[in-house]
Amino acid sequence: MIVEQIWTGNAYRNFNYLIVCPETGDAMAVDPLDHEKCLGTAKRKGWQITHVINTHEHFDHTGGNEAVVAATGAQLLAHANAKNAIPGMDRGLNAGDLIKIGKTVELEALDTPGHTMSHVCLRSHTDTPALFSGDTLFNAGAGNCHNGGHPAELYDTFATQLANLPDSTMIYPGHDYMTNNLEFTLDREPDNDRAKKLLDELTGQDPNDALVSTLAMEKEINTFFRLSNPGVIARLREAFSDLPDEPDPKTVFLKLRELRNSW
Repeated sequence: MIVEQIWTGNAYRNFNYLIVCPETGDAMAVDPLDHEKCLGTAKRKGWQITHVINTHEHFDHTGGNEAVVAATGAQLLAHANAKNAIPGMDRGLNAGDLIKIGKTVELEALDTPGHTMSHVCLRSHTDTPALFSGDTLFNAGAGNCHNGGHPAELYDTFATQLANLPDSTMIYPGHDYMTNNLEFTLDREPDNDRAKKLLDELTGQDPNDALVSTLAMEKEINTFFRLSNPGVIARLREAFSDLPDEPDPKTVFLKLRELRNSW
């Protein structure tokens, strides 16, 4: 499986992706907002876009659909419950559905509500697994729930699905927010040396050659996976005096998400 990460360079800091079968050159475009870059990259490399998938219904992920489909005849896929929000859907996805690209690429749809209630992530069935996480999981962060989502559902997605993926899973998010998210991690956990070091390393990083994290790394630097860390809880109590003595992970997650909304 070939993964081509495409930096849009727009104000929203979107990443688009082409997932390619190396034997056939067939490709899936993931959230191809910058349709010109996606189509241009595919043409330059001799790939044929056969599928377009939207992780969710927000325009900064669906805005390139029409142009890509018109140019390629690609099939459009998204969450089954997004059919009224995404025009022209050809296939609605449910948890566990498989998408095959060319001869060698197989992706599994995960039903991952939280950012919106019609959000899918894609998990590759490869020796080194990959997760195309849309706006559910960011590098060092978690998606917001402002436009059709719910933080309790997002917690459940993190706790019951994402946290249980193999630590070797490569993380491909929908946006480049890593530097800002690391700063939030350090605001919540000032003694997180791994996050400090990584933030220093990323200063001046070219988003066209962005760091790709793993789930193991996320568990070290992403506050939303560090819900039982004493330092995180102690700092949280400074902001929420009514926090129980031993708060459960869901409470910690929801309070962190609340803080992140205005941070």
